Amino acid sequence: MGDFFALLSAFVLAYIFRVSLDPRPLINQVGAVEYLKIWFLLTPIWLIIFALLGLYSKRIYDYRWREIVGLLVGSTLGIMVVITYDFAVKAAIFPARLIPVYALGLGFLLLVLERTLLRAIRMTLWRYGTGVNNVLIIGDGSVVDNLIKTMNHPAKTGYKIVSVVSAIAPAKYRGKHFSSTEQAFSEATNLGVQTIIYTGGSSDTKSVDKALAFAQSNHLAFKFVPAHDGILSNNIEVELFQGLPVVSVHQTALTGWGRIIKRLFDIASSFVAIIILSPLFIVIYVAELVSGGSAVFKQKRLSRFETTFYIYKFRTLKIAYNGLLPEEGFAKMGKPGLAVTYRANGDYLKNDPRISKLGRFLRKTSLDELPQLFNILKGDISLVGPRALVPRELENYAFKSLLLSVKSGLTGLAQTSGRKEISFEERRALDLYYVQNWSFWLDIKIIFRTIIEVFGGRGAK
Repeated sequence: MGDFFALLSAFVLAYIFRVSLDPRPLINQVGAVEYLKIWFLLTPIWLIIFALLGLYSKRIYDYRWREIVGLLVGSTLGIMVVITYDFAVKAAIFPARLIPVYALGLGFLLLVLERTLLRAIRMTLWRYGTGVNNVLIIGDGSVVDNLIKTMNHPAKTGYKIVSVVSAIAPAKYRGKHFSSTEQAFSEATNLGVQTIIYTGGSSDTKSVDKALAFAQSNHLAFKFVPAHDGILSNNIEVELFQGLPVVSVHQTALTGWGRIIKRLFDIASSFVAIIILSPLFIVIYVAELVSGGSAVFKQKRLSRFETTFYIYKFRTLKIAYNGLLPEEGFAKMGKPGLAVTYRANGDYLKNDPRISKLGRFLRKTSLDELPQLFNILKGDISLVGPRALVPRELENYAFKSLLLSVKSGLTGLAQTSGRKEISFEERRALDLYYVQNWSFWLDIKIIFRTIIEVFGGRGAK
């Protein structure tokens, strides 16, 4: 209904701008009441197109950029259908040729505004407890911890975890804890449980069947989360295979045409960026030379299929520590204990004594990363992808082959999700998610987030 009235308002405003406020002659005489009747009947065409594009499915709410693109595509298709209809019928529906142009622009803007407003209203209602879904979680391990961390924010997610069934109470959970499902089920009604999320092993069929039967008999939603980090990090899909429902784990989408499109985008964007930023390159290069020592730092890193290459950056460390691993640099200055603190803080140390004054500025503004545009142009790395790591950092990493199934990137999901505030394991988990769920629109979203963070002063420290 919101979409309907947003579109109808757009056509009314288009009529007012062109017919009432514009003195130029009209090609057809269509009265205001007749015009309103016509568009009251034709507007549902857009709703049908939006439905076919999936703009009324639940999952669209989790992908804001996908929704906006869908609205733009749907609005354009709707105008094209109506213009075709106008040619096919004798009765005029447009008083002037500019009306569909005005309506397209106004319609798209009002749709985005309307959906944004509805989102804000819904989140406001969540903040006051209205519409919040109460959840019972059954399971143990890191999956439960991750669900509590990401889901248990009712004002943002619309979900509230009211009880957990596990052998050991989760460390960061302060709600109701039960050691058996029988106890939890007996209290489910009093707690107002509406959804059960089961995260136990699939081999424990009796426990799964018991939870599913309780959910069905009490008309509760039931969700099953595979308790396996390797599966969860992949792009999975439930489908029928030989008549049986199976969970299929797909390889990264970054193959075939996806890989070609990404490479073409990398070439074009890096080439244009190098030309535009060339004056900045020269200024920083000269400043580095004046400060003493080499201007560009290069280091061996890993990329797709464990290919080694030399990554380029503007030097930010003092000459004495340039090219050394953190452990080697701190040991050289006689402070090996700082290396432990550095790693514990997510590869960050406040007032790091190895960094030069110029280097501190370059890191703060992320300008030290600029030479990597040449790596992108050469094809060593991509504009967006997992962080290029030194071989030593991935020696004992369990999902090394998955992480290195695509090219590393200048920026990525981990860098735009709290790079200095999350652990090595969390950053690699985000990189794995990117590898297995790549899409061109995800790349665009990450690029915009990177720009916002850099200009917002939240660059690398």
